[in-house]
Amino acid sequence: MAVKIRLKRFGKKRAPFYRVVVMDSRTKRDGRAIEEIGKYHPTEEPSIIEIDSERAQYWLSVGAQPTEQVAALLKLTGDWATFKGEKGVSTVKGASAKADAADAIKAQADAAEKAKADAAAAKEAAKAEETAAAEAEVADEAAEAPAEEN
Repeated sequence: MAVKIRLKRFGKKRAPFYRVVVMDSRTKRDGRAIEEIGKYHPTEEPSIIEIDSERAQYWLSVGAQPTEQVAALLKLTGDWATFKGEKGVSTVKGASAKADAADAIKAQADAAEKAKADAAAAKEAAKAEETAAAEAEVADEAAEAPAEEN
């Protein structure tokens, strides 16, 4: 049986996402898969590529042939170089990069909120100082006024 590693399409029109699957080369594109070894979301920013490296290495070792698209994904994840015996370096930013980006955005929002609160506190402190100075002037004027009447 000729086994291929290829993409199985899901999603609706103009919003595709794929699963990286191992299947018999004679089955339909979206037919029954032998095993699902990853997923690929090209419409996300940045694209999400998650491939189970251990399973990909196994299937490549037993002779499964990747399609052109899957071969490109395997090269991006570093699995192809590992299979060929070279040093495989992944150039893909996975879900952890998205989580880091979300954390950075949240930290930036928290910093902006803190700066806004600090500015409001400084403004309130300046207003309180101004009020205290005005009250001190009124008290000084009140203290001087009875002294002038005598």
